[in-house]
Amino acid sequence: MESHLADLGTFIQAHQGWAFVIVALIALGESLVLVGLLIPATAIMLLIGGLAGAGLVEPLPVLAGAILGAILGDIVSYFIGRWLGPGIVHRPLLRRYRPAVARTRLFFRRYGFAAVFLGRFLGPIRSTVPLVAGMMAMGQARFQIANVASAALWAPLMLAPGFLGARGAGEVGAMSGEGAFGIVGLVLALTVVGTVLVGKRMAGANRPRRRLAAPRPVA
Repeated sequence: MESHLADLGTFIQAHQGWAFVIVALIALGESLVLVGLLIPATAIMLLIGGLAGAGLVEPLPVLAGAILGAILGDIVSYFIGRWLGPGIVHRPLLRRYRPAVARTRLFFRRYGFAAVFLGRFLGPIRSTVPLVAGMMAMGQARFQIANVASAALWAPLMLAPGFLGARGAGEVGAMSGEGAFGIVGLVLALTVVGTVLVGKRMAGANRPRRRLAAPRPVA
């Protein structure tokens, strides 16, 4: 994966005028159902943040592109879910992801509006939350508020570790060596641990509780 990240970083540096479009497309794809499951968004956004922090690309177009792409990706997934309805889980492309969609539905039923906002920060369900929101016919106004607010927070949070790490390194050359990938690896590890812990908490919260049997009267 490191070689692909290095190639992507080189490509963005060579086409800085297209940085906004490139980052927007990456964020859009990361938010799309199915497509988002295949994109290592955390590593890519850390790399792009590092490029911005090192002064190799302008930070504002990158940030704006990430926010816009994330918003549009969730909108597309929402309308796919709205259009196809609950029967979408029986489609060939999504059949293998039925357990993931089922978990997301439980999460959505429990937390509603907050699920759309928080779901963007949870890797395993990030790209399925807007789909489920559309399936469950969530009101568009409420969905868009959660969508825009979460995207505005998600983009800078994802870019910040790489940006700050590059600034702390103090030299542009550090971003092309082991230091950059060390930062990426550390934050990836923290993200995975956080996601696992949150996933376990979600599973415990969604597990139905057993009712205690009423005590029998003593004869």
